[in-house]
Amino acid sequence: MSLTSHLEELRKKHKHLSDVVEQAQRSPATDDLEIARLKKQKLQIKEEIHRLGGA
Repeated sequence: MSLTSHLEELRKKHKHLSDVVEQAQRSPATDDLEIARLKKQKLQIKEEIHRLGGA
């Protein structure tokens, strides 16, 4: 997998997690710990994108 395609996949995952977090925050049934876990995962992907020079 090329660096460009890897970065694109990471960006897609980041966008998907953003959507999931946004929806979870609107749902009163979602556990705060689950939202925190999703946000942490999203941050890790963002850091990976930045580390690879795709910021």
